[in-house]
Amino acid sequence: MGRLRRSRTHHARRDVSRAARTRVRTKDLDQIQHDIDHSRKKLEKQPIDEDKPGLGQHYCVECGKYYESDAALRTHTKSKVHKRRLKDLKEGAYTVEESQRSAGISAPDNRQRGVEEVARRFGDAGVGSKDEAFVHSAPTKASS
Repeated sequence: MGRLRRSRTHHARRDVSRAARTRVRTKDLDQIQHDIDHSRKKLEKQPIDEDKPGLGQHYCVECGKYYESDAALRTHTKSKVHKRRLKDLKEGAYTVEESQRSAGISAPDNRQRGVEEVARRFGDAGVGSKDEAFVHSAPTKASS
């Protein structure tokens, strides 16, 4: 009988290291939103650059990615990846204020409240009732 290879030698590390690498990392949604708001026309019509794919002429602004040809760009715009990115951009980017609100850290609300708002907050617990208004009213002179 021949020799057998030792079992249980598989380690599931490949996908973790691939996900962590930044070589093929795409732009985040807030960066793309900034590009769309400020310089969309400039990004669509770029000067020729030999270092970029397709000489920098075929750029998808929503995905932040260069393509080799116009046909590749048109195919990409019909793809599910592009449509998903458009849907995410319509939702809006995650802001610092939103993250602070979700963590319960928000600016204090120090505005002055009126009597009606305090009465509404505490319900009918006696604040602002007719009996208290009668007790706290100024005494009137009795006519003689």
